[in-house]
Amino acid sequence: RVYRALLSGETIAIYGDFDADGITATALLTQGLSSLGGRAIPYIPHRIEEGYGLNHAALESLHRKGVTLVITVDCGISAAPEVEEAQSRGLDIVITDHHTVPQKMPPALATVDPKRADSLYPFPDLAGVGVAFKLLQGLLISIGKESDLDQLLDLVALGTVTDMAPLLGENRYLVKRGLEVLNSANRLGLREMMRCAGISLGSIAPETISWILGPRLNAAGRLDHAIISYDLLSTSSTEEAQRLANLLERKNAERQRLNETVLAKAREKLTAMGTDSPLLMVGSEDYPSGVVGVVAGRLMEEFYRPIVVFELSKESSRGSARSIPEFDIIAALTQCSDLLSRFGGHPMAAGFTVPTENLMHLQERLTEIAASQLADLDLRPLRPIAAELPLSSLQGRAFQMMQQLAPFGCANPLPTFLSRGVKVMEYRSVGAGGEHLRLKLREGNVTWDGVAFRMGHLIDEGTPHLDIVYNLEVDRWRGEEMLQLNILDFAPAT
Repeated sequence: RVYRALLSGETIAIYGDFDADGITATALLTQGLSSLGGRAIPYIPHRIEEGYGLNHAALESLHRKGVTLVITVDCGISAAPEVEEAQSRGLDIVITDHHTVPQKMPPALATVDPKRADSLYPFPDLAGVGVAFKLLQGLLISIGKESDLDQLLDLVALGTVTDMAPLLGENRYLVKRGLEVLNSANRLGLREMMRCAGISLGSIAPETISWILGPRLNAAGRLDHAIISYDLLSTSSTEEAQRLANLLERKNAERQRLNETVLAKAREKLTAMGTDSPLLMVGSEDYPSGVVGVVAGRLMEEFYRPIVVFELSKESSRGSARSIPEFDIIAALTQCSDLLSRFGGHPMAAGFTVPTENLMHLQERLTEIAASQLADLDLRPLRPIAAELPLSSLQGRAFQMMQQLAPFGCANPLPTFLSRGVKVMEYRSVGAGGEHLRLKLREGNVTWDGVAFRMGHLIDEGTPHLDIVYNLEVDRWRGEEMLQLNILDFAPAT
């Protein structure tokens, strides 16, 4: 069907999600099909006005504009009613998605999702952009143009890492190749984004995507319209790239301020309600739906409980959930599907829309499910430690040898080490409100600089020696690189 649309000059809409995975997937498939001579146009819904996924109004609008084929990326697997109505009107739908497959599959012309129970594909954990890439790869292989895919691997790396897909198997290979393309900075918009963010060319690693590039791409969809980020990834105009990169820089700063404001309010509200429940749920009219997912993630880290944060509205509320490995949140929401308007996601991250009148019932049922599944479990995060060793053993080629396991990220973390009895030579609080710590640590004749994020309030002036858990990272600042300890946890030396 896709070939027929390309050959006959039909207008194909690439319908994506408004997060970085969906944005990069939309850009990848639109650019790829256009390079084959196709008439491909992007469509990304507005988070606030339309919500997640396929919607009837958008599909009807695309149909009126002459679109005859819609290919979804990073969405659609839960949109059975929308697909059924669209196809009854003569609009063909091809779904590509990577989210958990619901009991009722959409009646699309084709549904591509590596998590399908009947899927024969050997790797089930592709991100949405990875699935889109594989569709395009299939098209290009059949006409002998597979080499054209290389220039699109930067988008695959961006979407895969930002969506926290596991960096194992095929994802690890795709991201490794994608980082090579990213570090050549051939894409004009990304080059300007790096300039605004102060990133040196050639220094991009997965953590650069996770902490710097990804949040900027996501900022547009959280506060405005994700099409801004799509345009940045697609533009061939230097002036336009500069304008959009500067706009995203401002949006990201605004997003950071909003995150901290909502996080403080939600934390205060949860603390007042009590945090002993196996599942914590909090919401308000003041919590914009664009940031509830980030806030839920931060609260999950703090309280180590499944967390649901929602934007309260008069008739229909939108929520985002983040969970712990011990609790499958999408399975729990499936058990509550009769209360929900729509939902979707993964075992540890999900989103939903719920009639506001059902919120109390939803909280009660989710709490009951969590209480049943988490009973008698010690809900404290475990941090696997690769080895206990003295700091002196990290000299020489240790870091270079570890890099053979890169790229590191979700499900393939940096090796974590434990060193005991290191001496605190000096420390200082840094960041807004002294949130983080900078330390100089010594063991024997070896001295290391270290950073401890979000632990500025935990240091005790009367503790001269610490046991520390950490990994090694490269600190890049103003064009200089220095190896330092990224301290994940510490306690007075035993």
